[in-house]
Amino acid sequence: MEISDALRGADLIRAGLRDLEDGIESVESLLVLVGAPRLRELGFDIADSPAYPEDRLYEMLVRAHGDAAHSQYNALIRRLVSFERALECATK
Repeated sequence: MEISDALRGADLIRAGLRDLEDGIESVESLLVLVGAPRLRELGFDIADSPAYPEDRLYEMLVRAHGDAAHSQYNALIRRLVSFERALECATK
């Protein structure tokens, strides 16, 4: 599926899909796995993931950002939800 740059968070989703395809566990790929159920409904082909991508994403953010991990996690989730909502509106 083509992802428009006009959609907020498109850069994260595009990078996450690419990392998943390459077998790389990154912040972006874990974010895509967190959003996988809804992204599948929107037409993305995302394989089932190992359990608890939310926890693995948070742990990765703690290692990178320490005490700021919570705000980083929330910001990423907001961008994911924004992307999903915008894509849903664009495909109606």
